[in-house]
Amino acid sequence: MRVLVTGGAGFIGSHIVTVLKDRGHEPVVLDALLPAAHPDVPALPDAEFVRADVRDADAVRAALRGVDAVCHQAAMVGLGKDFADAPAYVGCNDLGTAVLLAEMAAADVRDIALAGSMVVYGEGRYTCGRHGTVRPGARRVEDLTAGRFEPCCPDCGAQLAPGLVGEDAPTDPRNVYATTKLAQEHLVASWARCVGGRAVSLRYHNVYGPGMPRDTPYAGVASFFRSALARGEAPRVFEDGAQRRDFVHVRDVASANAVALEAVGGAAAGALTAYNTGSGEPHTVGEMASALASAYGGPAPVVTGEFRLGDVRHITADSARLRGELGWRPEVGFEDGMAEFARAGQRASAGSFG
Repeated sequence: MRVLVTGGAGFIGSHIVTVLKDRGHEPVVLDALLPAAHPDVPALPDAEFVRADVRDADAVRAALRGVDAVCHQAAMVGLGKDFADAPAYVGCNDLGTAVLLAEMAAADVRDIALAGSMVVYGEGRYTCGRHGTVRPGARRVEDLTAGRFEPCCPDCGAQLAPGLVGEDAPTDPRNVYATTKLAQEHLVASWARCVGGRAVSLRYHNVYGPGMPRDTPYAGVASFFRSALARGEAPRVFEDGAQRRDFVHVRDVASANAVALEAVGGAAAGALTAYNTGSGEPHTVGEMASALASAYGGPAPVVTGEFRLGDVRHITADSARLRGELGWRPEVGFEDGMAEFARAGQRASAGSFG
């Protein structure tokens, strides 16, 4: 299968290219190598390479010649700095996806795997002992400032118990990045209905691993902590460190993309299927910081009580559908993955594009 991988020179994309080649496929990489993401020209994947922006219709049209499927990874990632980032997020993530889909429709390419994200859910799944499953509203600045980080029941104010989110949960994006990721899914679903396409969205959890960019205002928490350790500084853990996340290794995410691409041809035409993509082993941010610092050899993390507006408290999802329907299994455990990441190289990064 000849697969166009947009953003294929980036952190996750380059690992996908490697896995596709190992499984006997022919990846074609389209990547703009924007200075915001690649201040230094990275080692390019061992594959046919097209240097172009996914928003360039002519370049995308040329890159799609002879392609059987698309793996769409090109995106501006992370929470960002403030709302001034909104035009850049929408331009890259949503306009870029629209251009790609329009050219796929014209080229009669009907299969796509999209890099989705668990951020589309907003806060995770919560239950109240009295009211059952509830959806808490956005956390208030006054509560966060006072160190009250846990969402409370919107009906009675009681403490809630976090749980796993399934793909059928309502979406509730809480920041600009999350909104653009959900818009990407809506665009792909609309394309699939219009042209009879087959589509999957892999809703990634917190991806980490070798080649992750160094910390930027847009980086993931694992990158922040790893970069701090490399500078000889203690990782700074926000809130109280008890936020629950699912840290999934980049090689497992890459294999999920390969499995999804191989299966998408048998999927129902005219629809998008979402798959949560996580390790299945929730850990707190504090646990992750401690494991990484221990593997690196210190210094130990510092819990700061600071917070970022737009962050959610707990978000861990059930990845049973991906395991059951496509047979994918993560192979890198938390302890082994953090031990490897503690010593793995990071790529230089000056910005935000993945």
